[in-house]
Parts: sequence; C-alpha cells; structure tokens
Amino acid sequence: MFNGSRTYSPLPSSPSSSRASSSSSSSSSSSSSSLPAAPRRSPRALQRHSSLLSHYSSLLESYTEGEIRQLISALVERYSQAMNSGGHELPLFPRAGSRRKRARARHKPCALKELEVTVSELGLGYESDETVLFRYCSGTCEAAVRSYDLSLKSMRSKRKIKKEKVRARPCCRPLAYDDDVSFLDAYNRYYTVNELSAKECGCV
Repeated sequence: MFNGSRTYSPLPSSPSSSRASSSSSSSSSSSSSSLPAAPRRSPRALQRHSSLLSHYSSLLESYTEGEIRQLISALVERYSQAMNSGGHELPLFPRAGSRRKRARARHKPCALKELEVTVSELGLGYESDETVLFRYCSGTCEAAVRSYDLSLKSMRSKRKIKKEKVRARPCCRPLAYDDDVSFLDAYNRYYTVNELSAKECGCV
C-alpha cells in the first residue's frame, strides 16, 4: 500500500511516567504477594470422565467372561464396519434418541410382512420383470425364550460349547408357506416356485 518504508521508534517516556509505572508494579507485586493463592479446582471434564469410568467398570464387573468376550468382539466388528464404510471414528456413546429407536425396533414382536418385488430381485436365478408379492417374517422372540435357550446361553458363556454354531434364542421364522408362485421369464418360459412366501410366522 505504501511506496516508501519508514521505521517508527516509540516515544521516549518521561521520568515521571517511568517512576509511576515502577511504583505501580512494585505495589501490585507486594499486594499480590500478600494475598493468599486461590485453591485450584479440578476441571469438570475430568470429574465427569472419572464418574463414567467408575460407572462402566462396576457395570463390567457384573458380566461373565464369555459375555465380555462377546461385547469386545461386537465392538471390534462395529469398528471394522465403520472403517470399511469410510467412517473416521466410532461413537462409543450414541445419542439417547438413536438408542430408543433401536430398542423399539429390537422389541417388535414376530409378525408377517410383505414386499412387492420383481422375480429377478428374488435371487433365484430367474430373469423376469414380473412382480410378485413376497411375504416374510420379521421381529423378535423375546417372549418365547424357553429354559432350553437360557441353558444354551449359559453353556456358551462358560465355553462348554465352543465350535458348534448354535443359536441361544428363538428366531422369527415361517410356520407355513403361501401358495406356489408361477411366472414367465424374459424368454417366455413358464416356471413355478413353491415355498416362496411365508403364510404364517412364529418363534422357532
């Protein structure tokens, strides 16, 4: 902005002003030395962090070794899924709203639902643009837990059952299937598929 460069020097201070500043600094130093030091307060973030740690440590003490292993493996799986999908960090404490939504979704009872799809979308190897009504079973079976499921879960947590793939809770599955479905594929060939859609759902 300016064509020439100039150097500026501070104005010389008068003796009276220097004396005043020295006297004020000495008085402030004497007054600050006479006052007692205020006690330090620990940051609130550290207090909250320590309370969370104590809460979750007492919570983990109530779990068995097998349940802690399952929890760690689930966290590792969630972390790998988040990193594979392009996420940079994994929220350890999700928001309460999302937790409530997931809890409501998890506790919906087993019921019959339906969806309109094309034959090609069924994944059975047929090429056809015809649409069918696909009925499926969805929901949880918490109310249908039996003594068998509780005992099986205990055996898994105690590592009595290690290699076998077993399910320690009932699953929402079709109890009966709907009528056969017939259609024409893209080459005008006629097909019939049986046991495609669910007719009745239950916990098995």
